[in-house]
Amino acid sequence: MKLYLKIWRQKNASSKGSMVNYTLDNVESDMSFLEMLDILNEDLIAKGEEAIEFDHDCREGICGTCSLMINGRPHGPDSLITVCQLHMRSFNDGDTIVIEPWRAKAFPVIKDLIVDRTAFDRIQQAGGYISVNTSGRPVDANAIPIEKDAADASFNAATCIGCGACVAACKNASAMLFTSAKVSQFALLPQGQVEAADRVLNMVKQMDLEGFGNCTNTGACEVECPKGISLENIARMNREYLAASVKG
Repeated sequence: MKLYLKIWRQKNASSKGSMVNYTLDNVESDMSFLEMLDILNEDLIAKGEEAIEFDHDCREGICGTCSLMINGRPHGPDSLITVCQLHMRSFNDGDTIVIEPWRAKAFPVIKDLIVDRTAFDRIQQAGGYISVNTSGRPVDANAIPIEKDAADASFNAATCIGCGACVAACKNASAMLFTSAKVSQFALLPQGQVEAADRVLNMVKQMDLEGFGNCTNTGACEVECPKGISLENIARMNREYLAASVKG
């Protein structure tokens, strides 16, 4: 395939970026999207030009670092996959592909297609954990009975990989889906009840401090989430937040 690429190039966080056009020949349909970018970078380096910077790590749909906006959609045209799981058979010969970084105030561009997503780390650090004092008498957590439905819902929330597609898809750049998933995975389990009130209050406060927008329930976050995180988590977090606010 021959493809026409329009890629966002930006030298650093303080410089002004722009779209740059590239043409790539001999793209095979069984290549992954990131392999296609690798080939483009090899061509650029061979010409003495600077390679395009983009995030990637596991390339197995686990880490979430390969986050890109492709033709206006987070992670590209397919559903329930990350960019590294997207293959070039999803495109046709002669297609123009527009590749951009996430667009959100809380995700400033570092260089080219790489954005700073440490805002998510700070939200997690604000309450996404449990503190257990075993007093030298540890009890196997697996011995605590948990209803199957609650365990399954907690596991589903925990599958969030923190890629930021929910923020990129939202017209308000809201992080409610991410934050609610991290709240829910503990709120549904007995181990998370001790710190439940502080957790939701602190995580929502940090989310607001990071500059993410408000949720207006358009549902784009759930549609574009590569792990299919449900909007039910946002409803659960709202209930947890209300209860914690009244209690506090």
